[in-house]
Amino acid sequence: MSGLIGKKIGMTSLYNADGQALACTVIEAGPCVVTQVKTQEKDGYEAIQLGYGEKKEKRTTQPLLGHFKKANTTPKRKLVEFKEFTDELTLGQSLSVTDIFAEGDFLDVVGTAKGRGFQGVVKRHGFGGVGGQTHGQHNRQRHPGSIGACSFPSRVFKGIRMAGRMGGNRVKVQNLRVLKVLADQNLLVISGSVPGAKNSFVILEK
Repeated sequence: MSGLIGKKIGMTSLYNADGQALACTVIEAGPCVVTQVKTQEKDGYEAIQLGYGEKKEKRTTQPLLGHFKKANTTPKRKLVEFKEFTDELTLGQSLSVTDIFAEGDFLDVVGTAKGRGFQGVVKRHGFGGVGGQTHGQHNRQRHPGSIGACSFPSRVFKGIRMAGRMGGNRVKVQNLRVLKVLADQNLLVISGSVPGAKNSFVILEK
């Protein structure tokens, strides 16, 4: 199997052999349940669907209840497909963190970045603003300034960095090292930061 579904718990720090503090993220990885095994003959491609997190039956649709009943498991909050797998997995099989990851491994983490709403160019793109309040510029401190020429080309080019919606997009962070595995709590301690807020779902890819 090439990955698991997890939940971001928060950030902490660990010290290495040289006494340096390493910023790291704690992730609850699994246990995940195999909710569907897709085959080339039936579905047109091969993949393994994993489910993670408990969900109330009354908040689950009838088709999904039947889907989980086939796997002989309770309703799950998050379903993710993994196309790269080598193990022979069966429907309803449970996967824990030690089945996939070990200390020293490198992994990629996919998450949804925090949504920051509509932001200006200073926060969204790091602009410096127009400048001081001299020469009559009393209300231009955080404005974008010029966005193009006048008579030619008489339009604004596509891709100009402007104010707009910031965050809330899918982000992948690659090559994060597994610093510690806490098997009894299904926890991974990995180096660096991970996109998303606390208690948000993340996808771990080996």
